[in-house]
Amino acid sequence: MFKTPLRQHRQATTWALGLALLVLLAFASFASGSRTIALADTWAALTAFDPSRDSHLLVRELRLPRTFLAITVGAALGLAGALMQALTRNPLSEPGLLGVNAGAAFAVAIGLGFLNMRSPYQYMWLGFAGAAATSVLVYLLGRAHDAGTNPVRLVLAGAGLSVMLGAGTKIILLGGPDETITAYAAWASGSLQGRGYDVLPWVFGACLIAVLAALPLSQSLDSLALGADLGRTLGVRTRSIWVLGAVAILVLAGAATAAAGPIAFLGLAAPHVARLVTGPSHRRLLPLSMLFGALLLLFADVAGRLVAAPAEIGAGVMSALVGAPFFIALARRRKLAKL
Repeated sequence: MFKTPLRQHRQATTWALGLALLVLLAFASFASGSRTIALADTWAALTAFDPSRDSHLLVRELRLPRTFLAITVGAALGLAGALMQALTRNPLSEPGLLGVNAGAAFAVAIGLGFLNMRSPYQYMWLGFAGAAATSVLVYLLGRAHDAGTNPVRLVLAGAGLSVMLGAGTKIILLGGPDETITAYAAWASGSLQGRGYDVLPWVFGACLIAVLAALPLSQSLDSLALGADLGRTLGVRTRSIWVLGAVAILVLAGAATAAAGPIAFLGLAAPHVARLVTGPSHRRLLPLSMLFGALLLLFADVAGRLVAAPAEIGAGVMSALVGAPFFIALARRRKLAKL
């Protein structure tokens, strides 16, 4: 697609400003929390680590992995949202709206309630399984017999399954001990508190594999945006693209949700913000959706620590407070159905 110098300059500027802001937010994340650490001390913890100092241990052992996990999870959800919107050709699609988060949450509730799992590393794999099973059901229910996948039916199927799985999750929690309810409440708020090096490598590795599988699909997604029939005439193997894209979404959303809890609206907002800069080209849209997703979640995590200090508000709650008005404004747009 032909790009004007103005658009090229705008995209380069967006990347430069976005990466600079990400670095600043990361540093703020290192310094902020129930105990505020001076900027000089925070820098020293990163460059001249002294294990005898509590502030250095706090930065290195708790806030460093938490920050990188927020970046990883945010980028994963941003990319998953962009992929889902492209595959369904529905601008309202995101993992949470299509039931992926509810499926992962139901599986995690089973792990907490019946299998006595407490570590995010333990129930991460259940989150994968729950997200996968829900996605298959949504696809089957949303598939029109005569016209393939129907975006409206996908959303309706996802909404219905989310309600059912949400009810099942509540039944499990109500019948469980108090510690199960407490553990689930902490996870469901989207809090990154306590997530450490035991979770980060596995989430990062899974998401990296999914990213490497998803980014090469960008040209095919551009063709699919013209319609499945026209895409096939252009040589796109629509079924293969659907399978690869769906698997990437499962891994991205499943890993992110299992590790950090359900993060609402981030997968919806990040691609739309990125699209304002890149236009419809998925080769540029997918990476920029990752950047905006990382920025949004890291900002929500830092803001959640500052708004109610010394207590915390989960990043999932903060992202919903920001994302809900955006969702309402998006739904009122006249050109909503056009991607």
